[in-house]
Amino acid sequence: MFRHSNELQFHAKPEKPDALFAAKLQELVGGQFGEMTVMMQYLWQGWNCRVPGKYKDMILDIGTEEIGHVEMLVTMMARLLEGAPAETQAAAAAANPALAAVLGGQNVQHAIVTGGAATPTNSQGVPWNAGYIVASGNLLADFRSNVSAEAQSRLQTARVYQMTDDPGVKDMLQFNLARDTFHQQQWLLGIEQLMEDGLVDGVIENSLAAEEKHEHARTFYSFHEGSSAGSGRWAQGSTLLGDGEEIRFAEGRPLADDVNQVPAPDPKLFSTTDGSLGPGKPGDAAGSMAQGVENLAKKAKDKLTGD
Repeated sequence: MFRHSNELQFHAKPEKPDALFAAKLQELVGGQFGEMTVMMQYLWQGWNCRVPGKYKDMILDIGTEEIGHVEMLVTMMARLLEGAPAETQAAAAAANPALAAVLGGQNVQHAIVTGGAATPTNSQGVPWNAGYIVASGNLLADFRSNVSAEAQSRLQTARVYQMTDDPGVKDMLQFNLARDTFHQQQWLLGIEQLMEDGLVDGVIENSLAAEEKHEHARTFYSFHEGSSAGSGRWAQGSTLLGDGEEIRFAEGRPLADDVNQVPAPDPKLFSTTDGSLGPGKPGDAAGSMAQGVENLAKKAKDKLTGD
């Protein structure tokens, strides 16, 4: 259950309307790294978190705070768009809000679609996309993604901050910058807490570590002739895996005797071919089902016989 309070977390009062700046601020609402993204990312992570107690509560606390940040920005944008589009010299534009919006540099959707309000889009009008969010169920992997999201959000806020002289807007964005600073700390400290509580083995996500190719988890491959990358810490010194091993620097090269050669195409798909790959294997729904049954039967046989 969520409860709503009319009071904003921080005030969102511009000194005067500015439709042009509102078009820029739209990125911080519905862009890839806008407040809508971190709001949904943290809420989904929290709802799906399988560690009751402090971790789940912390994730949902910040997710709920981000709902408030979206509301702050939407409120600020409505106030920036008050009276927009502004008067222009052309009489035609004065009688046509959409034309005035274009001439004045305003996001035209603010005039046509929302009637002077924010949209769930980025600054170019591209709709917010649920594909922006990360919620894997693995807290280490998710917390690392969250650090990146907050860093990108703060970077974009800092860039937008320099595009306005309005003291009211700057005041709110100063608050947003500060929260993004703390939230980066929060997720990094969350990773430390995961390690302290024994819920992860180290700073690296290492699911199925015993199955990976050991050497390739400890080697930097350079695919650039004369590369100076080998002088960086990432290519030398101890690994971060806690095993006491050293990182190797090696020239990038083929590691297997395989080449990029795809099979002949299914003739029913009419792909271009010169015949050098031989006849393609025709496929249809029945064939796919038969192949699936055959694969399943083989797996069951291998399990029973140990082959």
